Amino acid sequence: MTKSLKLKVNSVEKSFTGDTSEPLLYILREEFGINSTKFGCGLQQCGSCMVLIDGEAQTSCLLPCSSAQEKNIQTLEGLAKGNQLHPVQEAFIEAQAAQCGYCLNGMAIAAVALLKKNPNPSNAEIRAALQPIICRCGTHSRFIQAVKIAAKSTQSL
Repeated sequence: MTKSLKLKVNSVEKSFTGDTSEPLLYILREEFGINSTKFGCGLQQCGSCMVLIDGEAQTSCLLPCSSAQEKNIQTLEGLAKGNQLHPVQEAFIEAQAAQCGYCLNGMAIAAVALLKKNPNPSNAEIRAALQPIICRCGTHSRFIQAVKIAAKSTQSL
């Protein structure tokens, strides 16, 4: 059904007219020009399309955009405050966690969601949070290291 919708993305209210059942991923990328969310599998299985919705990491490739109305949607672009990167983003750089970039968005979003709930996660908790994201390069150990670095830096804030 074509309808005018408003979505709050990265603290900015955005409007568009379109099919309310269209996946949020497509709206973010095609209507709003947000490129961090990636189309990977289209089956909610790889995690490359993750966003934070009201602070929870969720895949967006099959999520109808209408279900995100009146919720806070945060993407990788929305984590930084001006030129200041989010501690997770800084930690990913420090740990040289990213390789090809396929999973980077999902790993960062999942890490932010984890650290919001648990600022001092164990290795097992970090692994469990990152497990749903497929990393083609196999650099999971660096992502785990990066989450530990981010946890230390967020505790000192």
